[in-house]
Amino acid sequence: MLEPRHRLWRMLIDGDLVASANGRRYEVVDPSTEEPLATVPDGGAEDVESAYRAAARAFPGWRATPPRARGALMRNLARTLRENQEELATLDALDLGSPYREMLLDVARAADSLELFADHALELRGEVVPASAEHLHYTVREPYGVVGRILPYNHPIMFAAGKIAAPLVAGNTIVVKPAHQTPLSALRMGELFADLLPPGVLNVVTGAGPEPGAAIAAHPGIRRIAFIGGERTGRGIQESAARVAVKHVTLELGGKNAMIVFPDADLEAAATGAVKGMNLSASTGQSCGSTSRLLLHADIADAVIDRVRALMDELVVGHPLDPGTDVGPLVSGDHAARVLAHIDAARREGAVVAAGGGRPAHLERGYFVEPTLLTGVRQDMSVANHEIFGPVLSVLTFTREEEALCLANAVEYGLTAAVWTRDLARAHRFAAAFEAGFVWVNGSSQHFPGVPYGGVKASGVGREESVEELLGFTQTKAVTVFGARAAFQG
Repeated sequence: MLEPRHRLWRMLIDGDLVASANGRRYEVVDPSTEEPLATVPDGGAEDVESAYRAAARAFPGWRATPPRARGALMRNLARTLRENQEELATLDALDLGSPYREMLLDVARAADSLELFADHALELRGEVVPASAEHLHYTVREPYGVVGRILPYNHPIMFAAGKIAAPLVAGNTIVVKPAHQTPLSALRMGELFADLLPPGVLNVVTGAGPEPGAAIAAHPGIRRIAFIGGERTGRGIQESAARVAVKHVTLELGGKNAMIVFPDADLEAAATGAVKGMNLSASTGQSCGSTSRLLLHADIADAVIDRVRALMDELVVGHPLDPGTDVGPLVSGDHAARVLAHIDAARREGAVVAAGGGRPAHLERGYFVEPTLLTGVRQDMSVANHEIFGPVLSVLTFTREEEALCLANAVEYGLTAAVWTRDLARAHRFAAAFEAGFVWVNGSSQHFPGVPYGGVKASGVGREESVEELLGFTQTKAVTVFGARAAFQG
């Protein structure tokens, strides 16, 4: 693979690989070394407009393509991802900082998503409604047109490639804006897919600042927007969209998710699940679904804390291309500083740092923060309420079921939740009572193809990874044919 800094990185617009309209480029930094990694196009509103026009021109032909044919093209894209998995995983490991082996899994997940929605192509069906005896009433599902996808940095290729599947299978064309911190695999995806799709069906626009994303949100012709990222940005997208048009906006936002462990649980498995649930290897804890609040019954708190501490201490923090690395750096210096500031604030509020808590002593450069375990946390502390988006697990204790549920639901977020118990009735009670969109019982972290994923409250609106995502990129049209049945009666 040609080193990223020696490549000419270009955006994909209308089937062509292009520079930004303004000619500007910006520097992408390797978070493991703090050294320049590559320079990429610094696109803006003019590029979004060009991408929109290309997507709008491509839409009629793409919409007319039969769903199964669109699905077949998704399978070609998936095959191309798998054929280039080593390069794409290396780009993400360098760009994001997560271990190479985890980024290989992300490439596989992106390919799986493309294939999943190819399988779902025939779900784009309407229904006949028996609303009257003499007329024919039926519905059809139609695409929106041009869709805007604004992506986060924490799983670059998984989101860039995997999240185009549902809109495209549904018959939309798309403008993708990857995160400014991690654009490389999305740009490489554009290169790989340029000749596999009709021009304009897929467009990729990068930029260092908020301008490209804001232009997508505010574009009157882009009436369907899907965003994954922070709550504040999500609300800003809703506001911008509402100023110019009535749009369908779905949001997968932050989380401050609870994992509850009762004394009857398998405590060894629960401790392992608590560490796994932090997504430390997959994204250094930079995951909205991480179960970052560990709620332990007081009777077993010390035992579980000891085991979690030991498991965290075993994790190797290092360079993402080192096969022995378990945990890489955070995505940027600014973000690492924010995470460390949250840890310091927790100390000042009375929390105890039971593991980690700072930079690894053996690494002189890079945006590294040790996997950190905080005990003695109370729900009134800032660390128990604010999404840190890093390798910080907070432990709270409880004595009664009602107290545990109250703590779990005490935050503004509602993305994931987990409960560990051998009591089946209790498990179902908590699954029903959690204010969360995705619940694990005696498990954590894992997603399953076809199971809807998304949050409630400040964690967003809409569901993904399922047929619901596919249908969410369509609009229902109802048709009534008067007298269609009357002629055949009596």
